[in-house]
Amino acid sequence: MTKAPTPTLPRLRRRETQTPAIAIPSAASGGGLGWGLSVSAPISPAGGAEITGVDLSRPLSDAAQNCIHQTLLNHQFLVFPDQMLTREQQYAFTAQFGEVEAHGGGRPDKRRDVAHLTTNLDADGNPSDRFAKGANYRWHTDKPYYATPPALTTLYAVELPPSGGDTELANTRVAYDALDDDMKRRIAGLRVVFQWEAGRRPGYYASELPPVDHPLVRTHPETGKRALYLGHHALRILGMAEDEGAALLDTLLAHATQPHFTYAHRWRPGDLVIWDNRCMLHHAVANYEMTRYRRIMHRNVVKGGVPF
Repeated sequence: MTKAPTPTLPRLRRRETQTPAIAIPSAASGGGLGWGLSVSAPISPAGGAEITGVDLSRPLSDAAQNCIHQTLLNHQFLVFPDQMLTREQQYAFTAQFGEVEAHGGGRPDKRRDVAHLTTNLDADGNPSDRFAKGANYRWHTDKPYYATPPALTTLYAVELPPSGGDTELANTRVAYDALDDDMKRRIAGLRVVFQWEAGRRPGYYASELPPVDHPLVRTHPETGKRALYLGHHALRILGMAEDEGAALLDTLLAHATQPHFTYAHRWRPGDLVIWDNRCMLHHAVANYEMTRYRRIMHRNVVKGGVPF
């Protein structure tokens, strides 16, 4: 693997980029939008775009939906500031980009057709650090232990600590492109075995979801671009000695999460971020007093296809 070049740009907080906004007129058809979108991109060395001029609580026009979808494909993640969304409205927005996956491990008592909660609260509703070592705080893509992992994730900030509580994103498409040819040849055709928490935790995810394997280098079904597919929940590489496979996965993960492939999103209430799980990793950052401050987010994922 070639040594990664020294980054020429820092990881940027949104709004700090000087990239000019591009105004995109909205179409009269489709209903719901009476103004144009404004897209600022990229917002970091890892890609991304910020979109303003749209109220996500209302149905998107065909033009706006197509613009958002294409911008996501071009930049891998999007930031929508200053939104006011109920859980039902977030679900409805997400559903405009595909079938929203049910959450809750098949539990019949879970509410459907709403965004689900992801918080640092314990069973009594108090701030807690008991989740700080969980999967959400490690580099991962959502649900790679499914035979058909999710394509997209939307995450919306409801309540935040005074500072911290960031989410970091890593672009595994640009990370793959930066690998040298020898490494690309070495990993071509390899498959990674994934399982929720290595099957160690009892319950639905361990009993109902056996290990699955997916390509280490997956091809995006819409763009044809290749990206690394790895992270937490990756158990081993098929056909490779356990130690050798673990070392390779560790090396590739360290490569893909270098600062010039990542973006740290510093949340404000009302931010909604959507990212493409087919070429992005993410993790929550425990950089706040977790036992003192509440962090409440709403989340949905869009069903995807079989990785190839």
